[in-house]
This record gives sequence, C-alpha cells and structure tokens, in this order.
Amino acid sequence: SPCPGRQELSQRPNSKAAAGSTVSVCNLRMRARGILKEYRVVGRRLPSTAVPQPPLYEMRIFATDSVTAKSRFWYFVRHLKKLKKMHGEVLQCKIVPPKKALRVKNYGVWLRYNSRSGTHNMYKEYRDMAPAAAITQCYREMGARHRARASSIHILKIKEIASKDCKRPCVTQFHDSKLKFPLPHRVHRKLHAPRFTTVRPKTTF
Repeated sequence: SPCPGRQELSQRPNSKAAAGSTVSVCNLRMRARGILKEYRVVGRRLPSTAVPQPPLYEMRIFATDSVTAKSRFWYFVRHLKKLKKMHGEVLQCKIVPPKKALRVKNYGVWLRYNSRSGTHNMYKEYRDMAPAAAITQCYREMGARHRARASSIHILKIKEIASKDCKRPCVTQFHDSKLKFPLPHRVHRKLHAPRFTTVRPKTTF
C-alpha cells in the first residue's frame, strides 16, 4: 500500500456541506509536544458538475492542535483516497471530549511505525483516563524506547479493553485487589536544626 500505516478512516454518506469550511497547509512532520487531544475531522472533495455531492471522509486523529489534526488528515487522505488538499475541503474539525473522564481505564493501542531498518507493527497497553492521554503515553514511550519520531508513528486503532483481556505486565500489575503502596517516613536531617523545638515533626505524607 502507498501508506505504511493509517489512522481510522471511514466514508460517510452524502450530506449537506458545512458553511465556512477551512483548509490548512499540509505538513508531513508531525509535532507531538505536550498533551495530545482527540479530534474528529470530516472532509470531502470539492463539488463539481460531475459529482455535485461528493462522499464525506471522517478520521479520528490525535494531535496537539487543530492545525496539526487537519494536516494529518490530508496526509492520510492523499495516500488512501488519492485526494489532495487543493482539490478538497475540511468541513469539520472538533475536539472529542472523553467519556467518563474521572475513571481509570485500560486501553489497547495498535500502531505501526517506521524505523531505520524497516516497518514494524506493535500492540501496546496503557492505563489512563482518556484515549488522548493514552496516545500521549504511547508517543513518549516510542520515542524513548525505539527512537521513533512522531511523524513516523501511525496509530491504527485504540480500544478500551477489560481487565481480563489485558496482557502486558505493566497494566495487569494494577489489577490486584490487594494492591498496596508503601508510605515511607520522611526524616529531616537538617544541619542547623535547633536542639529544642516546640513544633512536632511530621514524617508521614
């Protein structure tokens, strides 16, 4: 295939175009600084006399801002649907809020990235409260462990998985019902501490 990896791309039925659509400049070098956000980008080919209502294409993209999200949208659409930015338009680009943002969930991430030796498929698991935060962990880990740049990482799929379906020890270690964390005591050994004091020391968190 022309593209080594892709994010989720779906074709939607014909509908009325949104007014005031915008188009961003396509940049192949993706930036992944800070916390990523989940965007829902919808675009289509420009209407013509031959095709007055072209089909809509919807993508789920994780990026730092809307400009980067639309840039990645045109990158994937150009490889998968042979549609360039100059021949299309973006109808919608909005942030998708996470569901149940106060509950910790298990996420499975399927990805593909290009290294110096070839193209590799991977499956990773993370624990976080939102899909965008789990993808942020993924980008950080891929850059630290595999020296993978953000532009060479393609998220194929992310899915919330149950605890019984988790495989990675870094995730399953938190599923123990008798999980405990130590509470160490902090003993302050100051050099010029007073010999006598009226303040009771606090050594616990």
